[in-house]
Amino acid sequence: MKNFSFSKFTFLIKAESPLCLPSYKGSTIRGGFGHAFRRTCCTTAKKDCQDCLLKNTCVFSWVFETPVPSGAQIMRKYPTAPHPFVIEPPDAGRRTYEPGEQLDFRLILVGRSVEYLPYFIYSFHELGKMGIGKGRGKFTLEKVIHESVSTGAEQEETAIYDGRERRLVQPEAPVSWAEIIDSPPPDRLHISFLNPTRIKYQGRLTKDLEFHVLFRNLLRRISLLSYFHCGQRLDDSEFRALIDRAKGIMTVKNGLYWYDWNRWSNRQCTRMKMGGFMGEITYEGDLGPFWPYIRLGEYVHVGKGSSFGLGRYVVV
Repeated sequence: MKNFSFSKFTFLIKAESPLCLPSYKGSTIRGGFGHAFRRTCCTTAKKDCQDCLLKNTCVFSWVFETPVPSGAQIMRKYPTAPHPFVIEPPDAGRRTYEPGEQLDFRLILVGRSVEYLPYFIYSFHELGKMGIGKGRGKFTLEKVIHESVSTGAEQEETAIYDGRERRLVQPEAPVSWAEIIDSPPPDRLHISFLNPTRIKYQGRLTKDLEFHVLFRNLLRRISLLSYFHCGQRLDDSEFRALIDRAKGIMTVKNGLYWYDWNRWSNRQCTRMKMGGFMGEITYEGDLGPFWPYIRLGEYVHVGKGSSFGLGRYVVV
């Protein structure tokens, strides 16, 4: 895991006209960003990247469609690989913002995707002019802040983009695997799932979250991100041994519940059910071998729909 790295940014925006957003804003923000990002990067105006001659060199295709490259050793039968970004939307609940009011969201970029940060910033700047949500409310991108993570989960914040001056400075180095593993594991693991989390086990969505089920899904996501976006394939034999050990971690308290919500898919022109579990769960056992992956999952999320913020959890 020595090559794994990520960077975390906070985008601060200000409403210029009334913003009317859904309760869960992640899908809306990602969808709007996708339209603005395509407009910024795409040179052929094709609707489907699969038929585009430039799909293997285009920034939009690599970031938002993420094709599996020819010659890949894994996921050869799949059309796309995991996206190298995660959008963490504002907290659910509030839906309207009047002109002059501010809100923020977070963006996590994995591996070499941080090289394309200026594209992300410019796309969100353009999205503000295009409008978002019901009525296409306009906003301005006021500021982008880089969050650095240090031992003990302490964070330092540095402003890297000023929307008024349109000035971008180079962010500090990404967070490395070494920084993640530098904190000791707890004796008891208490996890709070903040957003709906969609985890499959044996082909079905589940909320019966035994630790090995959580760890299988988390390990799969981290390994795919490492392979496609950090240039390192992890050892499958080590995974099998870790999963076997994960079966020895016991659940001592389960407060998870199912939360149903729908989102509109522009690509499929239909509403999609995107329910998942939320709530809290507590595990106990020898957590040392799993602790770095659990810590990393706080940033890269777990399960399906992670690019628009699903599967977000924190270790309490």
